[in-house]
Parts: sequence; C-alpha cells; structure tokens
Amino acid sequence: MVQVEPPRKRPKHTHESNSTSSNRLFVPFRALGLVTNHVPFVLQTRSYKGSADGPQTYILSCLGKSWALWEGGRITLLFVGPQLEDHISSLALDGDDVWTASGPHLIKCFRGKEVSRLSNPLSTPLVFITIFATQLLALTEDGRNLLIWNKTSGEFEGIIKFNGGFTATLILHPATYINKILVASAEGTMQLWNIQTRTCLHTFSASNLVTNPSSNHISITALCQSPAIDVVGIGFTSGEISVYDIRTDERLMRMFMEGGSIRALGFRTDGQPIMASASSAGHLAIWDLDSGGRLLHMVRGAHDGSICALEWIPGQPVLATSGEDNSIKQWLFDSPTATPRLLKYRAGHHAPPHLIRFYGDDGKQLITASRDRSLRCTSVVRDSRSFELSQGSLARKAANMSISVASLKFPHITSMSFSTTRAKDWDNVLTGHAEDTFARSWSMQNKKVGKHTFGFAEDIKGKGKERLALGSCKAVCVTACGNFGIAGSSTGQIHMWNLQSGIKRKSFVLGVAPPEVTNRTVRMTKKKGEGRCISGIASDSLNRVVVVSTLDGTMNFFDFYTSKLEHSVVLPSSVVAIHLQRDSGLIAVICDDLVVRVLDLETRRIVRELGGFKGRLLDLAFSPDSRWLVTSSMDSIIRTFDLPTGHLIDAFRTPTVATSVAFSPTNDFLATSHVDSVGVFLWANRAQYSDTFFQSISDAEITLAAMPSMQGADEEDVLDALSELNVSEKHKDVFSTPPQLEGDLITLTLLPRARWQTLLHLEVIAQRNKPKEPPKPPEKAPFFLPTLPGVEQRFISEDKEKKDDEPKKTRRLDKIAAETESVFLEKLLTESANGDYETLFVHAKALSPAALELEVQSLVTLEHMASFINALTQRLRSRKDFEAVQTLQTLFLRTHADEIIENEELHDSIRMLKEVHEKESRRILELLASSLGTLGFVRQTMS
Repeated sequence: MVQVEPPRKRPKHTHESNSTSSNRLFVPFRALGLVTNHVPFVLQTRSYKGSADGPQTYILSCLGKSWALWEGGRITLLFVGPQLEDHISSLALDGDDVWTASGPHLIKCFRGKEVSRLSNPLSTPLVFITIFATQLLALTEDGRNLLIWNKTSGEFEGIIKFNGGFTATLILHPATYINKILVASAEGTMQLWNIQTRTCLHTFSASNLVTNPSSNHISITALCQSPAIDVVGIGFTSGEISVYDIRTDERLMRMFMEGGSIRALGFRTDGQPIMASASSAGHLAIWDLDSGGRLLHMVRGAHDGSICALEWIPGQPVLATSGEDNSIKQWLFDSPTATPRLLKYRAGHHAPPHLIRFYGDDGKQLITASRDRSLRCTSVVRDSRSFELSQGSLARKAANMSISVASLKFPHITSMSFSTTRAKDWDNVLTGHAEDTFARSWSMQNKKVGKHTFGFAEDIKGKGKERLALGSCKAVCVTACGNFGIAGSSTGQIHMWNLQSGIKRKSFVLGVAPPEVTNRTVRMTKKKGEGRCISGIASDSLNRVVVVSTLDGTMNFFDFYTSKLEHSVVLPSSVVAIHLQRDSGLIAVICDDLVVRVLDLETRRIVRELGGFKGRLLDLAFSPDSRWLVTSSMDSIIRTFDLPTGHLIDAFRTPTVATSVAFSPTNDFLATSHVDSVGVFLWANRAQYSDTFFQSISDAEITLAAMPSMQGADEEDVLDALSELNVSEKHKDVFSTPPQLEGDLITLTLLPRARWQTLLHLEVIAQRNKPKEPPKPPEKAPFFLPTLPGVEQRFISEDKEKKDDEPKKTRRLDKIAAETESVFLEKLLTESANGDYETLFVHAKALSPAALELEVQSLVTLEHMASFINALTQRLRSRKDFEAVQTLQTLFLRTHADEIIENEELHDSIRMLKEVHEKESRRILELLASSLGTLGFVRQTMS
C-alpha cells in the first residue's frame, strides 16, 4: 500500500499544457443546482462550549466527483470539495476531516482541500467506507475483500478475505462491541468479525434473518443500530424489515413495506420507540415498535425518486432524508404519533433541464425548465435563493389520493417567454406545455403559477359551422411592455391576450401557405381543419411587428395593431425555432437543413447564413451587444460566431450534448444545460477579463473542454481558477499603425494643430487673458473680525510685514537652482548625439505648451543650447514629428537669438540645422507639387 501526499496547492499550468484551452473564448467557472445524488449522505452533530443555540448539525452529500458540506439548521452550503478523477462511491466524516472513496483511492480532505490519499493495493474500486475508532475500513467493488488502514498514519494494516458465497455490501459497528463489526452480504447473510484477530466469530444465516430465504430478493440493503444494545435493523430488497437481536441470534420483529426494496433504516433517538424506513419508490414509512412494528404513517412520494439515506437528528423529533431526486429534506414530528410534515428542504431539478434563460437585466437569476415537470428559478449568486415555482397544493392532493406529487404536476415545458417590465403588477411569465392546448401564466413575484390559462378554443355561434381542430401550444411570446402574451398552436392559430385580465385581444391569421412550400414534408397527411404548425413567435421592443415562423419554412411579419400580414419570407428549409434580439432587431432562425439564418427585422432579408454543423441544432443565444451568436448542436460542440464577419471564432466540445444555452445580460457568463446532468453550468467569458483576439478556427482546432464543477469559494482556489483567464501571449495587432510608414515619408505627431499654434503665441494669449483692473477690496469689513477688549469697539489691526522678516536671497540658493536639472534637460543630455531623440520628443509631446516654453527658456548654458540644436537636426533627419520640430525651432530662435549671435561656438550647429532644414523643406515642396500635379491630371481626366 502506498500513501500519496498531494501538493498543498494546485500545480501551476504552464503555457505548453494550456495551449489548447488558452485559445477558447469560454472557460469553466462553476456548476449550479447540484444538491446530492444516489450516494447516502452523512450526518454529524457537534456541541460547542458556551453556545446558546444548542448542538450544530452538518450534512455531507455527494455531488458526483465532488462533495458538499451543508449546515443542517438552514441547509446552507459551507464547503465544496475538490473535483476528483472518479465518481465518489461512499463518504465518511471524522471530526473536521472528510473521507471519500473514489475509484481505487481513499481521499482525505480538510476544509474543502485534499490533504492525503490512500491507494488500494489491489487496484480495484472501493464502494463502502466507515470509520472504526482509529481505523478506516473499506469494501472492494466485488465484495470479496475488506481493507483496513490506520487513519492517522495512513499505514495499511491488513486485509480480510471473505469465503465464496459471501459478497459483502455493508459494514456496521454494533454499540459497545469492542473490536467487532457486522458485515452484511448480498446473499442475505451476516457475519460478525473481530478486526484485531481477523477472525469470523459468528455467521447469521438467512433463514433466521428473513422469512423466505429461498427468494431471489434477500440481499441486505440497509443496516442500522438501534438505541437498544445488541439490537439492529435489517432491510432487504424484498421490502422486508427485521429487528434482530445479534446477541441471542433471534428476530424480534418483522415488518413489510410496499413499494420496492428497503434503501435506508433509522431509529428515533429521543426516547420514542419509532423506526423509519425508506423504499426505492420514494416512500417513507413510520413504524411503532411498542405495538410490534405497527405501521403508523406512510408518506407516499416523499421524494420523486429512490430515497438513498435517512437519519434521525440526535435528541430531536426531526428526520433528515435524501434521494436520487437531487434533494435533502427534513421532516418534523409534532407528536410521537403525528404525521410527519416537511420542515425544510434544499432541492434542484431531478431530471436534466432542457430549457434555460437568464431572468432580468442583472444576470443573477436563471429560469430553468426540466423533464421533471417543474419550473425553477436558480440563483447565480447564492444557492439558498433558488426556488421552484409552486403549482398549487399538490402535496395535499397527492396525500388524499395516495399518489405521487410528480403525477399531478403540469406536463413538461416546451416553450417559455417572459418580461420583467410589469413583474410586480401581474403575471409576467408565459409557458407552453407538451400536448397542452393552452398556455399558462406564472408570477415570479409570487413564485407560483398565475391566474390565467390561455386556450385556443373558438366560440362557435350558429349552426352548420365546423369547429376548428384544437392543436397543442407550440410557441409563446410576452411583449416587451409586459402587457400582452401571444401563443401559437400546431394548427396555425395565433392569439394575443392581456396578461392582467386574461381577456383575448386579437388574432393573427396566417392564411394559405405560399406555393413554394406546398410540396414540403408537412404536406403529406393533413386532417380536415388543420392549419400550418407554428414553430416560433417574437415581437419587437416597440410593439410594432409580430414575427411568426412556421414549420413549413416561412417567416411571417404581422402588424401589431392591425394584425394584418404585411410580408412573408420563404426559407429554403423548415423552421424549427427563432430567437429575436430586440435591441438590434436581428432574428436568428434554426432551420432543419443544419443552417442558422439571421434576418434583419427592418429590411426583412437574410443577412447571414451560418453553417458547419454536424448534428441537429438544439438552441442558440445572442450576446448582449448582438455581436456573437452561440449555438449548441447534437454533435456536442458549442460554437460562437462573429456576426459582423460571419466567421466561427470559438468552438469547444463538451463531454455530453448541451441541450440549451443562455448568455448573461451582463456579458459575464454563458450558461449551458446537458443531457446527463441535473445542474446548470456556467462558463466565464474571457473577453470580460482580459484582451482576447478573435480569429477564425477550423474543425481541427476544436478541443474537448472540462466541465465546470461546484468548486469552493476559497480565495486561493479562486485565484488558481482565474489563472486560465490570463492571456499567455500577446497577438500582433495587424491593424495598429507603425511609428513611421516609410523612411522617405514625413511623419507628423498626430497631435491637434492648436497645440503648436498655442506654443507660438503664448505671449499674445497671456496678454489677452490679463484682467483689465485689479480686484477691489470689500467695502465693508466682515462681522467676524477680532476686536480688542474694552467699552469701545476697536478691531485688531494686523501688523504690516516687515522687510526684515522677508527671506533674503542668497547666491547659494541661486547656485543650487542652477544646478538642478529637469526631466526634459535630463533626457536631452542622456540621448545619443547620433540618435533620433525619441525619448525626448515623446516627453515633449506630453508637456503642456506653457511647460514646454519654460523648458526651452531654461536652456541657459552653451552646452545645453548646442545639444538642443543637435536634437532638432537629428529629428529632422529622421523625418518624424515635422511640425513639432518647426515649432520648437521657431521658439528656440526667438528666445535665444542674442546668445546665438554672440557665441561663435553655436554657429556651426546652426548652419548644419539650416542646411538640413532647407533640404527637407525642398523635398516636401517637391512631393507636394508632384501630388498636386497628379491630382490635377486625374481631375481633368474625370471631368
């Protein structure tokens, strides 16, 4: 056995290892909506000294390849474990340490971080672990071996091999039994083992444990210690429950629970002789042990899936359960014989969501619809803010009818639309359901289903009229103002209702299909009275146009007020769905020929056609600025198109197919849902956090991306997670202008012309802005002047400044000031005499006109003047900043003309500057004359 110590921090990803992922636009961020799965949870109760709130309860649940620790009082998330290589098969809590069985490894975590790892010497997966004093016990997947480790040192202590015909499934330490454990098997037998001596002390035969040992369903699936010493509860796959005395090898009670196998058992610990059992059908049974195991209550449909674990909170009449429906629930017993009522719960979708949309403008909420017939609001910020929109008192109806709650829910949602404008006033969400002939309204403000249903039934008056065939609701739309809801059916009916009153306002008539589409696939067998199937509805932001798409491949534009058909566009293929970006007026159309066509709402023409898909398109989403279009398809690739260019700028493959995508209104995240997960996954938009350069990519550059996980929000983990957002290398911007296009051309500074004109006329500007007269003193003295003490009012007069107090100017100060060099002068003297003085002129262009004039006037020594003249000459030769050199030359000659005339040392430099200036001026004049001549010739030719 080898104990592996993982690093404390995650390894830094090098550029080579990240070369494929660094090219992607979206990086994994986190997963939402995951609570638990089929692995039983672990409950722990702690008492803190001096705490007035009593014992604290913690629940450890499995999230697939990671785990979550919840505070039991309000079921709030505390920690999320690291993402492991394999799925977790079992959990155990030991104080602050969390032990997980993942593949052939036992992993120890502390406060959400992995600290040590133990490996199975047999290299087989481990399926069950338990803490036994200072030892850690684990069962292999085949049930043939029991492995023992020292949990403190990590040393492997031994292995117990079971005989043939005994497949171990569960381990239990009986209370007060020293060094002994009970091992249950799939064959319906149990064995009592001594861990220290590695010997089997006793075997409990199946004939004593179960009524019919010859049955094929005698596998032990639940094993629990009762408050009474030597007594345990045993559950079987047949639904039978035995309360057994292991000391006398005698069965005390026998119960039978309908609804599948027994998945969990639990004895009440607050003194009441009550036992709870859970079945694979999701039922919860309460038994009275004082009455010989009499059934007190049966909560049918306590969970929408199999219940995998239940635990009584010590000393409290509260039962905690978890199920495969992705939920943890707590049940309160008001009295020993009262029916349990749901106290609190934390849940998510128990079927993969297939339709997700961001709700609101802040990007903090998601509306998700799933095959579990529920509509949920998932919070991006905090999991405790997520909730399911109520469909009424279904639990009471289900209890009265003895059926599950799921069977009373609405059919799953196929289309959804909403508006937040009037969310506080009335219903603002509209949904269409599978096989329903009407649409339903919902209220996000009240978190429940709305008051209205909008059907397509026509009121037929008179006789002899044929009633139109009623079709199922296929598409819905809520207008931007939030006042109206529009729905279309599979028979071509389109109606608009007022969401506040539920009154029908108008109808839109499609009419006969154009001749171009009459021969398409939907033509084959039409029933009498059946119309054209609606596939999508949208309305613009100003309620002027209603866009309706049909399955026969037409886009129909109706006037919102007159409900008249204004224009129709026939597409080359059937239209599956449409999505309108109201801010830009772009309509994305999913067609059946694996092409996304983008139409402009104003011109009503196709402006883009996006292809390259290898599977059927499932969903698409616009970015908030309408620049990108993100699509998901059956080939498990999420593609991002740049609409201005029509190029594919990003694509990545996911392990499973993404059924729906949604872009955050704040442009931060991309949300996806997948066919094999009940969660919603967020991908961070790299363009929001770093400089990203978009280039067209090919199919060969598409890589497999790792899915986001529910990672902990630890500061160190967040910094490591955001490391992928850093761009490892800077791409060359092909559109950037170089400092100089060509050596023979003259380059200007690109600064405003007024900048250099101001520098030449600073004296005139100062004279013009000089005040006409000095400011006048105030006529009256203010009331707060200090006064002298006495009867008469006398003000304190300030003493005039004496000349002796004035600082005397000394030659030492003048000498220090003369030796001080400015940044301008420092850059002038440090530049190479044969260079182009780039640093000096960059600094000069950043100075204000007044500061630049002061710097030129401060050139008092001959050395400084000679250096400045040389700088002007070299800059002229480099043919850069031509107008700046001209301005500085004029200013310098105007300021220091007398010094130049008097000192012959500067004459050679001035002559050189004059020659270079005349040469460059003649060359510019020649270039201008040539350009003017060419322009005149072209003008005469064109006229």
